Amino acid sequence: MASREAQKELNIRQYYTELNKFGQAGEYDKAVKSANKILSIAPEESKAAQCKAVSLIQLSKFDEALKFIEKCPTVQDLVFEKAYCEYRLNTPEKALKTIDNSKINPLPPNLKELKAQVLYRLEQYDDCYTIYRDIVKNSTDDYEEERTTNMSAVAANLAIQGTDKKLPEFRENTYELVYNSAVALSGTGKYTEAEKKLILSEKMCREFLEEDETMTEEDIENELAIIRVQLAYCIQMQGKGKEAAVIYAETLKNKPNDPALVAVASNNSVVINKDQNVFDSKKKIRAAMVDAVEHKLNNRQKKSIAVNNCILALYTNQGDLTQLVNKLVLKYPDLEYQASLIQTCQYMKDKKYKEASEVLEKFVSKNPKLSSDISFALIQLHLMSGNKSKAIDVLQSLDNDRKFSPGVVSALVSLHLGSNDKQAASEVLKNAVDWYKKNKSKTAGDLSDMWRQAADFHLRGGEAETAAKSLEELFRSNPTDMKILAQLVIAYAQFDPKKAQEASKKLPALETLTTQAEIDELEATNWMMIAKAVKKKTTKSDQSPGTPGSDLSQKKAKKKRKNKLPKYFDPNVKPDPERWLPKQERTGYRKKKDRRVKEVMKGSQGMASGQADQFDMTKAQNLGQNVKTPTNREEVLGPRQQQRKHQQKKKKGKH
Repeated sequence: MASREAQKELNIRQYYTELNKFGQAGEYDKAVKSANKILSIAPEESKAAQCKAVSLIQLSKFDEALKFIEKCPTVQDLVFEKAYCEYRLNTPEKALKTIDNSKINPLPPNLKELKAQVLYRLEQYDDCYTIYRDIVKNSTDDYEEERTTNMSAVAANLAIQGTDKKLPEFRENTYELVYNSAVALSGTGKYTEAEKKLILSEKMCREFLEEDETMTEEDIENELAIIRVQLAYCIQMQGKGKEAAVIYAETLKNKPNDPALVAVASNNSVVINKDQNVFDSKKKIRAAMVDAVEHKLNNRQKKSIAVNNCILALYTNQGDLTQLVNKLVLKYPDLEYQASLIQTCQYMKDKKYKEASEVLEKFVSKNPKLSSDISFALIQLHLMSGNKSKAIDVLQSLDNDRKFSPGVVSALVSLHLGSNDKQAASEVLKNAVDWYKKNKSKTAGDLSDMWRQAADFHLRGGEAETAAKSLEELFRSNPTDMKILAQLVIAYAQFDPKKAQEASKKLPALETLTTQAEIDELEATNWMMIAKAVKKKTTKSDQSPGTPGSDLSQKKAKKKRKNKLPKYFDPNVKPDPERWLPKQERTGYRKKKDRRVKEVMKGSQGMASGQADQFDMTKAQNLGQNVKTPTNREEVLGPRQQQRKHQQKKKKGKH
């Protein structure tokens, strides 16, 4: 019995020696076999189980490694290996659960870093940033630069999300840190600054990688492609679509090995194309939606691609758009707003305005907080379908700040007048005037035009008191405008003469309104005469008799020319009443006969008219005569009309 135990112990030691040897040599297949030999003798050997799990991970056999760990009796010792396998199998939720359920407190450095990576994949950037900050603070090894880079990537994503946290400023001594800084700037809309940093990052990256002799030109281009695509995005967001499109096309032409990069570049190219170059867009959107990118893109990027796919289907009119929109909402419920708008656009293209308005009304009923954003689209649809009453109802349902804005007030008045409801239009203006009087502090912008229109409308409608309120507000904002004051006096006079009297005192005196020169000019002007006569009269009156040069300036009156009469005009004879009509339309007009002799042509075509009698057997002189028919056409008297010969076109010589 003792000898058996000794032999077992000896075999285990021997296998461990082999396992250690294969592990150090990187021969993981053989290492797995050695670990299996140990576990077949002693299943409780946790060290051998860990070596086998690590070897399988090194061979990228994550699924096999996970199955082994789950069956292993010492699974509690393999928390890191299990969580890592789940992370690599694209199940980060399970990986986080494994770490949290391990009840290891505090977490060792390896598990802490793995948890930070898992949280980054789950886009829980706040918790991820906290862990990385702790790791960087308490670590002093060769991986400090990599951790700082990872931490800056987390900070960039937090900046894009608009966090309230105060983020640190990282040293930009590597191209990765410069790149992450540029991403943070672009996420906050600072595209010009981001562009400069990306150009610097590209330069630093090339210089750094060219120093490494193991890096090929293809490897360098793959690394630079990420920076260039981000640079193209910044250029695109500055409105330089053509320049960005060139960079995207060049990047895709080089066929980078990162499917996520291909997806982003393809998606952005589709956005630039819009409804142009549809065939190219369809090809690129397919490249952006391959399964390989599902776990490499973040949620924000995947949503953007999904929405663009629906918009492209709207442009091309191909495929079932309703099905695509339903899938979009099912996968991303928070994109229901965008999906509803896309569906509405499709119905509008098909001129199905009723269905389009139903889609938006359904969305508003579920999301009342967003009703104000969709209200104007609904109003447009109701107007396009000719339903003014519904458009008015939607406008009336807006909150007061929007309902009483000048544009909405104007629209309501126009719609009521279009429906022949002047009373309702007047009521809208009255309510607007009253609201602005109560909420002066909230009023923004120049409302003088609205006050003027309201006053004119109410004066025309005979509502002087309401018009006076608008004119008061208008005069308050323009106290020097006497025209407004005059209108206000007219309005007061219709319902409060005393008030009109007081207001009229502010009007300027009559003497100040016109100068003596203007009065003289008006009196001198003869409005019944034409401009020439006025000028002539002024010239004559300006010069008194005996003034030198007065005779020269006065022109002699020209004699009227007598009308020239016709040569044989007789004043006693009444003129022809039809003299103004064309000859052919007058009563006595007779068409002249055609004097040209029209002879009856007999015989064959081309025969002379004289010879026709010769061959006419009805003529008496031809009876009984033997007539010889000409045998040669050239002998026939009278030439034939030469037919125009069709000349062949000369062939042009090749130049």
